[in-house]
Amino acid sequence: MRATLVTGIAELVTNDPSVGSGLLGILHDAALVDEGGRVAWVGPATRAPACDRALDVAGRAVFPGFVDSHTHLVFEGQRSDEFAARMAGEPYTGGGIDRTVAATRGATDERLRTSLAARMRELRGQGTTTVEIKSGYGLGVAQEARLLRLAGEVTTETTYLGGHVIAPEYRDRRGDYIDLVTGAMLEACAPHAKWIDAFCEPGSPTALDEEEAREVLRAGAARGLRPRVHGAQLAEGPGPRLAVEVGAASLDHATHLSEADVDLLALAAPEDGPVVTLLPLVEFSTRQPFPDARRLLERGVTVALASDCNPGTNASSSMAVAMGIAVRDMGMTPQEALWAATAGGAAALRRRDVGRLAPGCRADLAVVGAPSHLHLTYRFGVPLVRGLDPGTCPDATLRADVDLNRRPEW
Repeated sequence: MRATLVTGIAELVTNDPSVGSGLLGILHDAALVDEGGRVAWVGPATRAPACDRALDVAGRAVFPGFVDSHTHLVFEGQRSDEFAARMAGEPYTGGGIDRTVAATRGATDERLRTSLAARMRELRGQGTTTVEIKSGYGLGVAQEARLLRLAGEVTTETTYLGGHVIAPEYRDRRGDYIDLVTGAMLEACAPHAKWIDAFCEPGSPTALDEEEAREVLRAGAARGLRPRVHGAQLAEGPGPRLAVEVGAASLDHATHLSEADVDLLALAAPEDGPVVTLLPLVEFSTRQPFPDARRLLERGVTVALASDCNPGTNASSSMAVAMGIAVRDMGMTPQEALWAATAGGAAALRRRDVGRLAPGCRADLAVVGAPSHLHLTYRFGVPLVRGLDPGTCPDATLRADVDLNRRPEW
């Protein structure tokens, strides 16, 4: 098995405090050995072992690739007109999904596969190396199953979201749709999914209420799918309480949390309670208030950042921009934001092999065109980061991806 030495690392973020300093486990003037796609060694460059090949990143920072634990990447069509309307003052009420459902239902597998591959290249090109993908734009038995099959071609983190909204043709028969989601649709989708999710938002006329979401999540759990919950996006509601009750791995959105919600999440945190996954790009795109990450962190709740990349409420896949918003508007430090976008996302997926760079972990590297991770938020919006796979990419591709022949000028 060929070993690759990555050296010339000005700053290595490991997310392992036993290896380096602080929350991020930082090492300076560091090196890393990739062997078979796994980290075999990390430490000072002066102590690096001999390897079959070497890659010099020329004074750049390296960190574990972003772990984007909430996306909706299998879809057809776009809804830029809705974004423009919101920017002109039209409120967001949770509608618009029907347009994407209609377009996605009408798209061929090949069309969806091609657009999904393009989106995955876009994520990878911005440093995202692990991604979760939900269904939810088919809302029919065969349609939801095919979205999950397509998602499964690019990730192992697939989520059944038949409970995204009530399908348009069932709006006057909500109970029948819930029966479908927990019956034939679940049977068809469970073999292709790892997780189950529900959009629990009683204030939205098309989303699920508390009892509907509970029924969907419990049915999925009975089939071995661990729950995740969309909740408290539009207003305070039952989502946080439901996430704790059903043992959800993650409560996502959580834009509107009461003090009682925070108390409950803090109480559950030491007992494998939900990670709270905040989605600041959605608040940016919908003109909603940004959630307060600081009060969650101060209560010991694990916080993740994710993109929620989708055609309606946020079309951006940039985790670095999400970090910048979290630092500027949500009370996080740059170090906390990077941890939340990497190790926090891994925690939301209950993964220990990603989001860290320690022996035995996946060698999913992201390289920054600057000597420190601080530039990710300091130089807000600048495309500084790329995914880096030292063990499998040819040297020429590696050098082209990150322009290793030039030292960072900052």
